[in-house]
Amino acid sequence: MDLAWSDEDRRFAQEVRAFLDTELTDELRAAGQWMTSVYADHEAGMEWQRRLHARGWAAINWPKAHGGAQLSVTQRFIFARECALAGAPPLSPMGIAMCGPALIGHGSAEQKAHYLPRILTGEHFWCQGYSEPHAGSDLAPLKMKAVRDGDHLVCTGTKIWTTHANVANWIFCLVRTGQYDRPQLGITFLLIPMDSPGVTVRPIVMTSGEHIQNQIFFDEVRVPLANVVGEIDQGWTVAKYLLEFERGGSAYAPGLQVRLARIREIARKSGLLDDPLFAAQVAAAQVRVDVLEVYELRALTAAARGGRPGLSGSVMKILGTELSQHLTELALEAAGPYGLAFQPEAGAAGGPNLIPHTPGLRGTREAAIAPLKYLNDRAGSIYAGSNEIQRNIIAKAQLGL
Repeated sequence: MDLAWSDEDRRFAQEVRAFLDTELTDELRAAGQWMTSVYADHEAGMEWQRRLHARGWAAINWPKAHGGAQLSVTQRFIFARECALAGAPPLSPMGIAMCGPALIGHGSAEQKAHYLPRILTGEHFWCQGYSEPHAGSDLAPLKMKAVRDGDHLVCTGTKIWTTHANVANWIFCLVRTGQYDRPQLGITFLLIPMDSPGVTVRPIVMTSGEHIQNQIFFDEVRVPLANVVGEIDQGWTVAKYLLEFERGGSAYAPGLQVRLARIREIARKSGLLDDPLFAAQVAAAQVRVDVLEVYELRALTAAARGGRPGLSGSVMKILGTELSQHLTELALEAAGPYGLAFQPEAGAAGGPNLIPHTPGLRGTREAAIAPLKYLNDRAGSIYAGSNEIQRNIIAKAQLGL
């Protein structure tokens, strides 16, 4: 594989930079740069999606036939890296990166025509109804039931840890429509409007004060059979397909490269980079990010030819999330006293001097948000299927164990 950028790639990078210079406002840039989790502020994310959609770049890996940009793998890497360098807020993945590919792969012609354009414009904002109180990394035991009544399914049960359910107007859900010897059978993939009678959303507020997660209760919610994606009782197939894109539909390395460069700069300003041990840790992390970048380029190129990430999605999820967690540890160490507690007012330029002044660190957002970023990133190896589950998938499907 030739990893050198071509003249065409460099022209594309310049095109992306010009777009970002024009469309990425100071408010949007701040929303991206002050993120402490994987999600940006909802309103900022939607505004950024509207601007990307106007340029045709909201869904960079969707086929053009469905309104996507259908960028090459190299262009997608370049696009992700330039957005990370500029501090652009990421788009919510539930619609464009998850439900959209599932509909493209398994939806009917009518479903594609109705939902895909609305996902792109943001008219439909989606959340994911997978986890339940007793079904998380292992989704097969899920209990939310859906009973057929004429041309509807009547849904009763609960979903938990549902990201953005408080602002979403649609949810794609896994529901129990049958009982079989294998628990993976009898599950159906269903699209449910969040304003349906019987839907109740209760917030799960983090100790940081952030409200991103929610629990949803469904009390005899009637959903048309036309909202079933794929076949009744065969939703596990659709769910596995979607999870490949959730785990490996995009690259981790471009953003990690930018984060590591910023950590190195903070450590240089504070003098920590002069410590041979810390410098060695940064160098080792750089090697890991570089290796991940090569793997992702190869894996996504293969996926582009075959149409889906496959097992490489599990590999990318393991490597990307665990490396991201390691970078939060380096960031905490580089932040020094500013990493002792989440104090954005202390890290902000001109803010009150609540902790000892460290030359070069005061006013750096990375130091100010490092503690909360560290805590939030602990979930990375759990969501989208825990990394232990991903290793089991690889062992079974690839190694035959």
